[in-house]
Amino acid sequence: MHRIKNIFFDLDHTIWDFEKNSALTFKKILNDYQLKINIDEFLKVYVPINFKYWKLYREEKITKEFLRYHRLKSAFDELSIEIPDEIINGLAEDYIKFLPANHHLMPNAIKVLDYLVNRYNLYIITNGFKNVQNHKIESSNIKKYFLKIYDSESIGVKKPNPIFFNHALSDSNSIKSESLMIGDSFEADIEGAMNVGINAIHYIAHDENIHSKCKIINNLDELMNLL
Repeated sequence: MHRIKNIFFDLDHTIWDFEKNSALTFKKILNDYQLKINIDEFLKVYVPINFKYWKLYREEKITKEFLRYHRLKSAFDELSIEIPDEIINGLAEDYIKFLPANHHLMPNAIKVLDYLVNRYNLYIITNGFKNVQNHKIESSNIKKYFLKIYDSESIGVKKPNPIFFNHALSDSNSIKSESLMIGDSFEADIEGAMNVGINAIHYIAHDENIHSKCKIINNLDELMNLL
């Protein structure tokens, strides 16, 4: 790690606490629409469904519009709750509208960014939508830490596509051997980066499978002993 000069961070689940912020957003919009649905039961069903649809979206098998509607429709269907399409579409739109306004970060994120910012060139590389991700970054007051933000919507491909990583390397004038990817998704972040020759650290904060492909951390503050 002594050669590292450039660090590329994933955003959701790595720096920005997606699960907590998403839960707060659903609590608000379900209440706004006066839907008497237990939030814990809803999230227990919705979270794995959302993960499944995001994987399909990442693999270019579904569109953004399909993702936003069907992850909700599928969750309501599994809960045997009939919701009219106009309500589902309204919920989908309001979810995107209100989600970025939440600003909870993963544990120790600010402490670690404060430590790294004067030692390395920091960047974000995310599969999220441009406007949504930029809003998240601004509302959580972390934009100041990063030299550039790379999002899949602007680049036209998604992680783990090597085009995405190579674009970020080229645009930031970063050398592969001097660069590091830190993210929570083994497929998108870790394999994607390592397949183009970028070092990687896998941040496992939930129940992902343990492996020996690269260094694994369970809390961001472990980076302070590694970098």
